[in-house]
Amino acid sequence: MSNRNPDGDGAAERLERRWFAAFKAASNARAECEDLLDAMERSEQDWNRARAKLSELEALRDALGEELAELDAVDAAPRAPVMSAA
Repeated sequence: MSNRNPDGDGAAERLERRWFAAFKAASNARAECEDLLDAMERSEQDWNRARAKLSELEALRDALGEELAELDAVDAAPRAPVMSAA
């Protein structure tokens, strides 16, 4: 008489296949999470650089705007008439 249970062996094989499938799915999900984390870190670095550049450009824009305002003020100032010695 055999001690093997055909139903039990089939169930064990199905369980083992499910375990391997779950292991592979978890490994793929872990790799995807690591890729996304890398992408997030790169995006954050790029965002920080862009914000710094924006700040520099806004400061330059403001400084140039002040210079333009000063030039406009000088051009708009009334001038005394020039007298000729004729």
